[in-house]
Amino acid sequence: MKLYYFPGACSIAPHIVARESGIPLDLEKVDLGSKRTASGENYLEVNPKGYVPALRLDDGSVLTEVSCLIQYLADLAPAAGLIPPDGTIGRYRVLEWIGYLATEVHKGFGPLWNAKLAPEARAAAVSALAHRLDLVEKTLAGQPFLTGDRFTVADAYLFAVASWAPWVKLDMAPWPAIREFLARVAARPKVQEALVAEGLVE
Repeated sequence: MKLYYFPGACSIAPHIVARESGIPLDLEKVDLGSKRTASGENYLEVNPKGYVPALRLDDGSVLTEVSCLIQYLADLAPAAGLIPPDGTIGRYRVLEWIGYLATEVHKGFGPLWNAKLAPEARAAAVSALAHRLDLVEKTLAGQPFLTGDRFTVADAYLFAVASWAPWVKLDMAPWPAIREFLARVAARPKVQEALVAEGLVE
């Protein structure tokens, strides 16, 4: 399988899940400006949506959307325990967090990438995102990961998007539990491998 990624984008989440699961992936870096890949592919022919991640399966078909890919990869390696079995309440708790992260937190960061955003609009976007992060903070203040003591695919997703804070100049001081979570996840050996592979750390 091949993962199309951009360093530090949300594509780091399926990358982490694959490494934590022991699933080998080929990596193909995407230039999101030119929509070309490192090997010269037209990325829009891989994923017409134009953004990462995309996962080319061994049969040549392509899956997209981070929320889909992290579940797919975890299900390929159930012994890794990154997502509970189908039909269990534990599974639905993880899916609940994935949905919240995708629709509220991930999208909440969106406006902050716009350097031309008016100060008033930025303040409104930060306020809305802060409200979303408050729930995450409250949860992580009482346990190491989103659904308890075990790292899951939801945590990989949260790590991906919360790591954007320095890039969009979001002060994370109000959320110490999230900061501790980021450090805890970053210290995981397989996460370190993913960060090194993407050139995000040495």
